[in-house]
Amino acid sequence: MADLLISTLTQGLIYALISFGVYITYSILDFPDLTTDGCFPLGAAVTAVLLTRGVNPWLTLLLSLCVGALAGLATGLIHVKLHVRNLLSGIITMTALFSINLQIAGSNLVVDRGTDTIFTSPVTMSLFGGLNLLGRKLVVSLVLAIVVKLLLDLYFRTKSGLLLRAVGDNGTLVTSLAKDAGNVKILGLVIANALVALAGCIVCQEQRSFSATMGTGQVVFGLATVIIGITLFRRLSFVRGTTAVIVGSILYKACIQVAISVGLPANLLKLVTAVLFLLVLVASGRKGEEIIHA
Repeated sequence: MADLLISTLTQGLIYALISFGVYITYSILDFPDLTTDGCFPLGAAVTAVLLTRGVNPWLTLLLSLCVGALAGLATGLIHVKLHVRNLLSGIITMTALFSINLQIAGSNLVVDRGTDTIFTSPVTMSLFGGLNLLGRKLVVSLVLAIVVKLLLDLYFRTKSGLLLRAVGDNGTLVTSLAKDAGNVKILGLVIANALVALAGCIVCQEQRSFSATMGTGQVVFGLATVIIGITLFRRLSFVRGTTAVIVGSILYKACIQVAISVGLPANLLKLVTAVLFLLVLVASGRKGEEIIHA
């Protein structure tokens, strides 16, 4: 039971990075970005290939951030510079990324058990060597989630962060401040997709595998966790959105874990994800458009 709890918490913390990205695109930018479903496996594909070639596992975190940022940049440029509608921009990039991921790592790639990951690297072992593998996964995931959350909180308080928050609410206001709202939106997409790819990187190292289909439904997951977190803490104004997102991610993963524990077949998990998302929408009183700027 303890192992199941630790595993659920670990999964919730890792996937909270996806939720951070979705929080930026949907709740802040008012941008329905489907790039997420292609960007998540992109980070995993790059990581799997690099690990099998002996690259330091901690360096793969930085590299996955970079490739995710490039994916977000592509979506932003298609939307802002080529004037393609936001939803279609994300679909175009997501579709392209599916082929790119196949080119990078094939349909599946397994990382050998003898290859170091961020959970078994010498640095991790020197700091948390007294813990078993499950314990190390939890601690490392917690540290990474907290670091990203704190960096986002700090960024949202900067001038650039305030402009990012403003562009989704009132792009005209941003323009009146002599700032290009399009460039601000591109920056937001870059940050969001960098975080999504980082999540894919960590999941790849946690599971020691990559699959071309592992990104399917990640947008739904991210939206559901954002809605859960925002709904739970909407009356508590002192709770930051990033904190609410982490809690939502853990609760959502707990619900999925309960479904697995009662014997639900693995091939029905996506169905459960969709149904759970629908229930979250109905229970929260949000039907879709109310998600934005919650």
